[in-house]
Amino acid sequence: MAALNLKGITKIYPHSGDQKKAKKKAGEPEKKTNLQVTDKGVIAVQSFDLDIKDKEFIVLVGPSGCGKSTTLRMVAGLEEISGGELYIDGKLVNDVEPKNRDIAMVFQSYALYPHMTVYENMAFPLKLRKVAKDEIDKRVKEAAAILDITQYLDRKPKALSGGQRQRVAIGRAIVREPKVLLMDEPLSNLDAKLRNQMRAEIIKLRQKINTTFMYVTHDQTEAMTLGDRIVIMKDGFIQQIGTPQEVFDHPANIFVAGFIGMPQMNFFDAKLTEEGGKYFVSVGGCKVELSEEKQKNLSARKAAAQSITLGVRPSHMVLAKETGNTLTATVEVAEMMGSEIHFHAGVEGRDVVVIVPTMDTNGQHIDTFHAGDKLNLTFSGSVCHVFGQDGKNLEF
Repeated sequence: MAALNLKGITKIYPHSGDQKKAKKKAGEPEKKTNLQVTDKGVIAVQSFDLDIKDKEFIVLVGPSGCGKSTTLRMVAGLEEISGGELYIDGKLVNDVEPKNRDIAMVFQSYALYPHMTVYENMAFPLKLRKVAKDEIDKRVKEAAAILDITQYLDRKPKALSGGQRQRVAIGRAIVREPKVLLMDEPLSNLDAKLRNQMRAEIIKLRQKINTTFMYVTHDQTEAMTLGDRIVIMKDGFIQQIGTPQEVFDHPANIFVAGFIGMPQMNFFDAKLTEEGGKYFVSVGGCKVELSEEKQKNLSARKAAAQSITLGVRPSHMVLAKETGNTLTATVEVAEMMGSEIHFHAGVEGRDVVVIVPTMDTNGQHIDTFHAGDKLNLTFSGSVCHVFGQDGKNLEF
């Protein structure tokens, strides 16, 4: 229904009067913050550039306080834009009232009217716009059918479960047939099972309505499963934009590599060396030749031999039967997860996680692991992620 263009969007929260007057006392430790503090105030979002295509599903993801919800609220018009330009369907809307932006928003808290029925809650925004009763009835019933809440239309919110209430909140948003649907951590109040169900419901909903989605979450599983593209944020800055597969396979820096993927990627202090025109990574007693694709990427960027941070995902670590050219790991904790075992181990002074299937290719159960066991680990050159001293991926 609409394309969005965010050009250099910035949000600065001005200092309060007390903050301006406050001075650091002698001997008082300096307060640390991840956000940039200037004379004008605290910069919550800085130089945010993003073009969202019509009907695209964009997910903003990052840790608490990274600026993702603030960005969403600026798009909605609930926060004033300090700098930059916001376009919806090619129209500059910086100074357009929220009600005139043709945007609907679903909040983390369901924000339903407790004295109204489900039907009345969903119909309310249309009544405010003085839509005809027949049209209201049609839209509410269509939205209820899409969300499978038709049987609850006569109930009050208190008689519904958390998942059902969230469906009502989504229904109230989509009856307006907005150009853009904004969702601010809509599943965070639900338990794990309901979150899984609602993720599937949102995917189905996306297929049924012609709307551009902008979704905020701190849960990278939601980001990976829902988004056409993911925008990863930290301290008000965009770290990387890409499809879920792109950011998983080719993280731009150590932060993205550690944030995307569960369990978190393992990191090692290592060396990048070049011998006979080939690149190798060395960590401990293990030396691995990088894959052909990585060789090309590093050669194209003329990467020099240097100390690096090597990243390898837990599922890409492999148990080696023989010693030699392997990493020695000491098991600290083994977690049985049914089809696989997650074991935490000490390797070269680092804490790492390794995922091992509980059965081998012949269907035989492998040996369990106990604290103190010594294991040999290895990995292939195709699964290595090579980061320089500045934290950036040396391949890109």
